[in-house]
Amino acid sequence: MKAEELRTKTVDQLNTDLAGLKKEAFNLRFQQANGQLENTARVRAVRRDIARIMTFLSKQAAGAAAAQPKAEKKAPAPKAAKPKVAKEKTTKPKAATKTAKPKAAKAKTAKA
Repeated sequence: MKAEELRTKTVDQLNTDLAGLKKEAFNLRFQQANGQLENTARVRAVRRDIARIMTFLSKQAAGAAAAQPKAEKKAPAPKAAKPKVAKEKTTKPKAATKTAKPKAAKAKTAKA
């Protein structure tokens, strides 16, 4: 399937072709799993045709989205302020701190 053929088709025609190619790809995979597939090159051709159609459809969708005027964004509604609630402070007993061990002084070694 050539790109020129894709340009002449409508979106509905492309979607039906895509569905048919996906069914064919499934059948080819099934034949390959059973060892009945004779034309192994067809698997690759079908995969590429599927990708080509999907790419063409996505480009058309992107082009249609770009052609439409963008709607103006509305300013978000201000959020209602939450009432502040005074929290009671509780005092927790502090955990016993570890006593600091004195660090051993490193002896400097002199190079002779």
